[in-house]
Amino acid sequence: KSVCPHDCPSACGLVVTVADGRVVDVTGAPDHPFTQGVICGKVHEYHERVHSPLRITTPLRRAGPKGRGEFERVSWETAIAEIAERWRGVIARSGAEAILPFSYAGTMGRVQYHAGHPFFHALGASRLDRTICVSTAYAGWRATVGTVTGNDSEQMIGADLVVLWGINAAYTTINVMTLVRRARERGAWVVCIDPYRTRTAKQADEHLMVRPGSDGALALAVMHVLVADGLVDRAYIDRATSGFDRLVPHLAAYAPAAVAPVVGLSVDTIVRFARRYGASRKSFIRAGIGLSRHDNGGMTCRTLACLPALTGAYADPNGGALLSSSDAFGFNLAVLERPDLMPRPAPRVINMIQLGRALTDERLRPRIESLYVYNSNPAAVCPNQELVLRGLARADLFTVVHEQVMTDTARYADLVLPATTSLEHMDLYKSFGHFYVQLAEPVIPPLGEAKPNWEVFRRLARALDLRDPHFEKTEEQLIRELLASGDASLAGITFERLREERSVRLNLPRPYLPFAHGAPTPSGKVEFYSPTLEALGHPALPTYAPLVEGPDRPELARRYPLQCIVPPNRFFLNSSFSQSELLRARQKRPTVFVSPTDAGARGIADGDRVRVYNDRGSALFTAEVTGDTRTGVAVIEGIWWHRFHRGGRGVNVLTSDRVSDLGGGPALHSNLVEIERVGPGDRQGASGLTAPDR
Repeated sequence: KSVCPHDCPSACGLVVTVADGRVVDVTGAPDHPFTQGVICGKVHEYHERVHSPLRITTPLRRAGPKGRGEFERVSWETAIAEIAERWRGVIARSGAEAILPFSYAGTMGRVQYHAGHPFFHALGASRLDRTICVSTAYAGWRATVGTVTGNDSEQMIGADLVVLWGINAAYTTINVMTLVRRARERGAWVVCIDPYRTRTAKQADEHLMVRPGSDGALALAVMHVLVADGLVDRAYIDRATSGFDRLVPHLAAYAPAAVAPVVGLSVDTIVRFARRYGASRKSFIRAGIGLSRHDNGGMTCRTLACLPALTGAYADPNGGALLSSSDAFGFNLAVLERPDLMPRPAPRVINMIQLGRALTDERLRPRIESLYVYNSNPAAVCPNQELVLRGLARADLFTVVHEQVMTDTARYADLVLPATTSLEHMDLYKSFGHFYVQLAEPVIPPLGEAKPNWEVFRRLARALDLRDPHFEKTEEQLIRELLASGDASLAGITFERLREERSVRLNLPRPYLPFAHGAPTPSGKVEFYSPTLEALGHPALPTYAPLVEGPDRPELARRYPLQCIVPPNRFFLNSSFSQSELLRARQKRPTVFVSPTDAGARGIADGDRVRVYNDRGSALFTAEVTGDTRTGVAVIEGIWWHRFHRGGRGVNVLTSDRVSDLGGGPALHSNLVEIERVGPGDRQGASGLTAPDR
């Protein structure tokens, strides 16, 4: 048995079949309490990644121009010695801050995710602000309820209303769809709120196709109706919230008639949805992280977190809301990260979404002279990608990439180190969609000379004379220390118990109602009015702000009139699985979905080759003309690697590295673009390439 390591809320339990040392099948573990044997098609084909022809099995040194992917084999001893020698030179010349680690969620296992933190802290390297995914959403949620958790999504089975807000669960957290189906069988009405008709939306009873980035305005209009129609729970509000008296007059500006043009819905639709939501405390909102990937994303998530507090749904065993369960896991991450090893004053912090700026800014002092990449593929996933690629191509940048397969980023490396997959090392897993801790142990030996993150950093520590005893610990020792964090949620969850049971639920009550009587905010209550946000210069009350890059910027919108969002596709997980020939064949080709109106205005037919462009760059796609996309919106599901794009550039050449309103995260969905036809496409199967599966 094992655990899916990918950046997905479900953290599915797996059963792995091995024959003659090779993984031949991956299925869901039927005894997993939450995932219950259901896994996505991506991970079902995980053997293709483990044994990929692109798999890296020995250390490699660059033998050609950066970006060409030309390498020669070297030994581990040579690679480690070369890194140590080059870094000693960088430190002597410019200081350790000239070295930048870059990592994210290539694995969600706690040990391998955090493996580099203590090493780079001890080295004194620049610190990376890991903001690319959840930081904005989490900042907004915490502003209202103080912590990133919520009612257990398993409890939605008894709900009267399930709202899937900004989440294409059929693609990104398939187990939620199991819960939705069961809730529906018991009479729940299912509403999906999303800017395009996703596969999830097609399975809902009602789809509200809002304009991208307007979700916060819709939530405020719902709040207006709840208050105006008396659909609020005054007993809960008085007991568990603060700031309601300030909120009520503030909502006057968000009447449905005022909000309807902003969100692109009729007044009747807004009012009907609001009244349906307020009709029962058994209303469950399952929110997605994609909501936050706009200029106003943090405030959007904060606003959504207010809705169950108005109706008292947080206190109902079948109501409430969940964005993520992450903070429910009481791990003391200092055990793994060891911030005490940092020099004082602490090294500078660089926001990962602005990697391109960090690598190309001549004014940065010290300049980044070396980049160490693990658990990530920044050449594909970072916004403002032309700038990122320009930085990676610097001849004077010493780049090391520790990776499983030859990614776009690895092709720019001076040294490539072979990494294990999750089936080849031990790790401990939490989840951000359920409340189970899981242990995974190796099911096959490491392929070739592949090594896990922690082993590589132990070797680098020795080579650079970092002698703290922490670097002598094994993965098992670190897991045991993490489980002994002392938090009540982990009481009784031991290494031995996990080895026997594999998945154990946190010590949380059933039903789990963390905000039934208040919240861990400074006031101890769910905060409609946030003095903390006010002190930071943000609006204290939930407020809608137009997008920095959106239709409200007429001078920009005249040149680039289409809002472009970049959600996940069915067969990749961010850029992971793009290496799979089988999954690429299922996804067909890089595609942009456009409405018939927008296509007709540009002379674009279904299946045509088109160029999507803005001031940041351009990329080539196949057009799919579909009524599943609203007029004025282009949808590009990603992320394909560059080498699989005609023209060698992917979707993130279009996205901005602007920082969103809260938490330092990206505004990946706040883009304006134009589309032009460049030629006829391959008409075979062009119509509905992915629509039947969406």
